[in-house]
Amino acid sequence: MDVVTGMPGRVAEIQVAVGDTVSSGQDLLVLESMKMLLPIQAPADGTVSELLVVVDQQVVEGDLLMRLTTA
Repeated sequence: MDVVTGMPGRVAEIQVAVGDTVSSGQDLLVLESMKMLLPIQAPADGTVSELLVVVDQQVVEGDLLMRLTTA
């Protein structure tokens, strides 16, 4: 399952690592956009299989942030 951003911004914080098990609604990372901090949450239960951004990276709407493997 792909996790994408719905807005442009800067990756302010990454709260998970590859291999971590996450629950639906859990915060995965934080984007800073227009001086606001916006958490990006897991859309479903799963395991982080790929992390495709780093802290301070600029992203635009629709960018792929990470992939989750779901059961």
